[in-house]
Amino acid sequence: MKPVPNLFVGFLLVTLLAITCRATQMPLADTIAVNSSAPIKSQPTRHQDIADVLKRWYPRLPITPHDSVSLHEGKRFVLVIPQVGYTLQTRGLVAVLVNAAFRNPNANMSTMTGQLSYTQNNQVIFTANSAIWSHDNRFLWTNDWRLMHYPQATYGLGMYTSTDRVINMDYAYFRFYQSFLRRLTPNLYAGVGYYLDLHWNIDSYNSRREVTRISRYTNGVEGRSVSSGPAVHVLYDNRRNAINPAGGFYVNAVYRANMSQLGSDNTYQSLLLEARKYIHLSPTSDNILAFWSYNALTLTGDPPFLDLPSTGWDNTGNVGRGFIQGRFRGKNLLYAETEYRFHITNDRLLGGVVFANAQTVTEQPSGQFEKVVPAVGAGLRIKMNKVSRTNLSVDYGFGFDGSKGLFFNLGEVF
Repeated sequence: MKPVPNLFVGFLLVTLLAITCRATQMPLADTIAVNSSAPIKSQPTRHQDIADVLKRWYPRLPITPHDSVSLHEGKRFVLVIPQVGYTLQTRGLVAVLVNAAFRNPNANMSTMTGQLSYTQNNQVIFTANSAIWSHDNRFLWTNDWRLMHYPQATYGLGMYTSTDRVINMDYAYFRFYQSFLRRLTPNLYAGVGYYLDLHWNIDSYNSRREVTRISRYTNGVEGRSVSSGPAVHVLYDNRRNAINPAGGFYVNAVYRANMSQLGSDNTYQSLLLEARKYIHLSPTSDNILAFWSYNALTLTGDPPFLDLPSTGWDNTGNVGRGFIQGRFRGKNLLYAETEYRFHITNDRLLGGVVFANAQTVTEQPSGQFEKVVPAVGAGLRIKMNKVSRTNLSVDYGFGFDGSKGLFFNLGEVF
């Protein structure tokens, strides 16, 4: 795969910068959801991360070893990292990421992350995400904001599409997702929010730059589309560390009512149901068997094309490892994944995973689930921070329709 060297350069750059900017950094792609007022304890001294290795090899480098003090209350730190990398949907990319983390009294770790990227496909992407926990975890404030110019390949609707028949779409996109949740009982939160998806300057064309239709779906494939409405959000999370869970259970449900009175092109209702479970198979091992279910459903009405559930368009962009973003799209999406996480070295510096997933979307216009497409893969984990248990994840996945590619995250995929 020709773009692999770009990813390798990005891997090295992120690795070196992440450990030299200071030992108090938090992971960049996720947040700690501790659901316990106690700070995460340090790993045993025999555990190592990349900072320990480089400090041992190059003792004169200004690298501070990671310790549990970096996650105590009152610590505030900002990390700025330039990145070079590769994804299937962007090809090569350059980016600048800013991450700030802090902890309020007796609360989970709060994080705010912003990123500006420019890609080989002439995409410009700005994102801003936060998860802010109040004193004693009484309230949780979350947001997902995005502003993008995003030329992208799409493949139509349903599961019977082919990568040989690509339709190109070019559009600008503004996302504004905001939720405010209140604790009801330990680990259980509920609240309300407002969700907006605005696409404009939408063009759909084939390889000859000819305007074309997409599976006879005319809603939101040209011009402009708006989805706007309130949301009801319920969250249960008893994991001690959301970056690399060692156990626990996570359930997330979001009901969204898009309303013409709030500017939405169409009145429609949607529901997101997500669950994750982490199991120790042996009391003498810290290896984990993890399960993930992600289901995006259209309850009534017709969403615009670009707001339909689709591969890789979850909040973290990880649904469907093994397939390019947007590969399958439909009014309803069901997805399941299982991953086995194991350590390779006794000091936990290196680990590995094997995973399998399956996805299906409903067909147009029947609305039926007719075909399931699986993917399998394996990956390497490199310990970036032994205190927060942050890994650099590099995975290679194979989709059973001939798709394949490299995928990487700072933190676990789910």
